[in-house]
Amino acid sequence: MEAAEPATAPQLALADTDINWDRLDKTKFHMIGAILFTVQSALLHPTAVVKTRMQVAAGSRGMSVFSHILRSDGIPGIFRGFGTSAVGSVPGRILALTSLEVSKDIILKHTQGTHIPEASRVGLANGVAGLVSNLVSCVYFVPLDVGLPGTTFCRGPLDVVRKVVEAEGFRGLYRGFGLTALTQSPASALWWGSYAAAQHLIWRSLGYKDDTGNKPSHMEMVTVQATAGMVAGACSSVITTPIDTVKTRLQVMDNYGSGRPSVLKTAKTLLKEDGWWGFYRGFGPRFLNMSLYGTTMIVTYELIKRLSVQSSLKSFT
Repeated sequence: MEAAEPATAPQLALADTDINWDRLDKTKFHMIGAILFTVQSALLHPTAVVKTRMQVAAGSRGMSVFSHILRSDGIPGIFRGFGTSAVGSVPGRILALTSLEVSKDIILKHTQGTHIPEASRVGLANGVAGLVSNLVSCVYFVPLDVGLPGTTFCRGPLDVVRKVVEAEGFRGLYRGFGLTALTQSPASALWWGSYAAAQHLIWRSLGYKDDTGNKPSHMEMVTVQATAGMVAGACSSVITTPIDTVKTRLQVMDNYGSGRPSVLKTAKTLLKEDGWWGFYRGFGPRFLNMSLYGTTMIVTYELIKRLSVQSSLKSFT
């Protein structure tokens, strides 16, 4: 009798580290995605609160803002707005996840068999998917962001909507939409493209290839995906912080005098208050948020996809 082979860690083919849309159970994908991404958002919400406070208040520093929130409002203060945000974001997450996977699947199918190098093809598909997904998300999420942390007292999100519409009409709910779409959508494309490229390069540097029998373990796969996500998140935060600062000020401030707030007015105010460094207000928390978000989001996202593979296709993973 042959001696029993020692137990080894579960193995996955390198090609299966990116599970496509056709292999997913769509109901499980959306349900598990909504739950796990809500948990992830809760863990990162405090850094977003600190970042927003820093961008709105002149001359503030991250730790001082965090300490002030804890002293004045306690733990609930750093989670202010999370309940409304979590409930309201579920439909948006479903739209974002669906548009991301569908558009990526379409690009991959249309570029299959071409002479484009595989790393470039995967990066292109992920980049376009990130762009499309963010555009879809903007339509849903921008109205949720407008005015919520503003300087005018409001009794809740519905009161915010009423006051914004009374003051500026329905158009006011989409204040900052153009700036958000023009900046965050390319940034999303950069993030997803960078993630795909970074993951491809890391796998190759470790000696893994699609046409070899060498297969990574689950732990190796999570580590590589987390590292690629951290790299993509860090790159994105460096590029997008100035625009995010202008957008945040444009959406939540209401003391610009006569006329509607504008990108030019907001930029001039930031320059007057802090000079060019004013555009990088909140960079520390944003860098931390984007890096942590990139790592936890992609690990969570890839876990969601593995848990959502159709039962009849489990044998392929």
